[in-house]
Amino acid sequence: MNPIQEYFYRIEEPDRSTLLFLRRKILESDTENITETLSFGLPFFKYKKKMLCYFYFSKKHQKHYVSFYHGDKLDHPLLLQEGRKKFKILLIDMNEDLPLQLILEFIDEVKKHIK
Repeated sequence: MNPIQEYFYRIEEPDRSTLLFLRRKILESDTENITETLSFGLPFFKYKKKMLCYFYFSKKHQKHYVSFYHGDKLDHPLLLQEGRKKFKILLIDMNEDLPLQLILEFIDEVKKHIK
């Protein structure tokens, strides 16, 4: 198993399946320009080799989240900044439907800010 796969397989179900589904949808949203790497032990998605977003787990909120680079330029009530300068996070509630369309819209918006 490669390190990215290991990251996901350390997460228990049903969270793992949800994050793997989201991972696939992010990668499929732009197969030519979005790539995945492991940075700081976390799966990072890059757009044209520049930071786009990453997954992590919030100990404070006890939920997984997607953190968006250039999040400071995104304005949406579900996004939390919590003292971050360039990033905003979207908490993923595993008991609710995944806001896939919203996440993909955020990714498209962040892509506009990457030079």
